[in-house]
Amino acid sequence: MPKMKTRRAAAKRFSATGTGKLKRNKAYASHILETKSPKRKRNLRKATVATQADCKRLKNCLPYL
Repeated sequence: MPKMKTRRAAAKRFSATGTGKLKRNKAYASHILETKSPKRKRNLRKATVATQADCKRLKNCLPYL
């Protein structure tokens, strides 16, 4: 049986934590930053864990992660 291919777009956006959860960066942090408060921009810098609803689909995209 051939190897499964990794979706490269997903591999660039998600990484695994030590416990196997998927870590992602937050959206809305790249432009139109003047209207956003410093607190909001600061919180957008932090990574977070992907939701359970998305994880099942992401496991298919990232078979070796």
